[in-house]
Amino acid sequence: MNKLSLNDLSLKSTRVLMRVDFNVPQNADGTVADDTRILGALKSIEYIREQGGKLILMSHLGRPKNVAKAKDDAERAEFEANNAKLHMDPIADNLREKVGGNVTKVNDIIGPEVEAAVAAMEDGDILVLENTRLNPGETANDPELSKALASLADVYVSDAFGAVHRAHASTQGVTEYIDQCAAGFLVEKEIAYFDTILNNPERPLAAILGGAKVSDKITVIDNLLELVDTLVIGGGMAYTFMKAQGYEIGDSLLDEPGLETAKAVMAKAAEKGVQLLLPVDNTAADDFSVDANTQVCKLGEIQPGWEGLDIGPETIELFKDAISKSKTVVWNGPLGVFELEPFAKGTRALGDLLAERDDITSVIGGGDTAAAVVKFGIADKMSHVSTGGGASLEMLEGKALPGIVSLTDKA
Repeated sequence: MNKLSLNDLSLKSTRVLMRVDFNVPQNADGTVADDTRILGALKSIEYIREQGGKLILMSHLGRPKNVAKAKDDAERAEFEANNAKLHMDPIADNLREKVGGNVTKVNDIIGPEVEAAVAAMEDGDILVLENTRLNPGETANDPELSKALASLADVYVSDAFGAVHRAHASTQGVTEYIDQCAAGFLVEKEIAYFDTILNNPERPLAAILGGAKVSDKITVIDNLLELVDTLVIGGGMAYTFMKAQGYEIGDSLLDEPGLETAKAVMAKAAEKGVQLLLPVDNTAADDFSVDANTQVCKLGEIQPGWEGLDIGPETIELFKDAISKSKTVVWNGPLGVFELEPFAKGTRALGDLLAERDDITSVIGGGDTAAAVVKFGIADKMSHVSTGGGASLEMLEGKALPGIVSLTDKA
C-alpha cells in the first residue's frame, strides 16, 4: 500500500505520537512476562530517537472494565480492582531498561498532566501514556478524545499491527486531525508481507489453516480459495469437515453450524482446482489432558469417548509433502493442541519443516500459531511472524483495515 512511512517524515524536534502494541502478558508481580511486542517496536522507537524526535507512546493493555457501568458498589470495587492491574508502569519500566533512560510515564492519556509532560520533552525523550482503554472514549472512537490526542503531536505513527483492524481513537480517530500519519517499520513490514501474499506470491502458494470453528474462518477460507494452490486444513475445524463427509469423529470438536459451510468449501475447492488436504488419521485421546490415553485413529475410526487432539503420522507426512513443494506458505492456526506435549507433534513437524527450508517464504499469522513457533524455538527461522492474529486474519480475508487505510497516502 502506498502509505507514508517513518522514512518519509522529518523528525528533528518533532512531537511524534506513536501507537504501539504493548499489550503484553505480565507476571503475578506485575512485571513483563513476555517482551516480544516491546522488542518488535524497538526499531521504530530507536530510529525516532536517533532522528531527534520527541516520542509519545500510547498502547492498550488488557480489557479494562468501565467503572461507570458498574451496577452496585460491589461491582464498582471489582472493576476498580481489575483496572488497577492494567496500568502501563511495568511496561514503561521494561522499555526504560531496553533503551536506557529518558523514559517518563504519565497517569492519563490526555489532560493537563500529559500536556505539561509533552511541553517539557527534549529531543530524544520518550513519554509513555497511560493505558488507552482506561478511557472509555478509546473503544468508542470518540472524536473529542481523538482531537485531544492529536493536539499532543505534530505527526502520527502507527506501529501496532495487532490493533490496526480496530477503529479506535488511538488507531483511526486521531488520524483525522493530524496531517502526516505514517506506518512504523513494524506495520510497514507486515503490510509488505501480506500484500505480497495477496497480490504477488511466488508460487506454488499454500495456506495452512487450523483453529476451532469453520464458521469463524469462513471469510478467510473463501478468499484464500481465490488465491492459493493448496489449502491444508487441520486443528479442531478439521473434524467438522470429516463429519460433513460422513465420517465418525467420536467426541471430537464439532462446529454444527459449520457443516454446510464445510461442504461448500470442498465444492468450491474442487471448482477452483485448489488442492484441499484434510487429515487421513488423527491422534485421539480419552481425556483433554497431558496424561490421557492416546491412540492413532484412521479416518472415520474415532470412537465415542475419544476426541481427536492432533493430526496423525500419515497426515503429517501428507501435509509435509504438499508444503515442501510450495514456494510461499501462510499459516494461521495450529494443527493440534500444541500446548499439551502429546498433541504438539503435527504443529511441530510443519514448523520444523518451514524452519529448515530457506527457499520457502513462510508467513505466520500471529495468535496461537505465533505462540507455537515461539514455544518450539523456531520463530527466528520463519520469514515473518505476524504480531497481529486478528489483523492478519482480516488481511487474509481481503478486508480494508481502518488503522492502515487512514494513514496518509504518498504524493
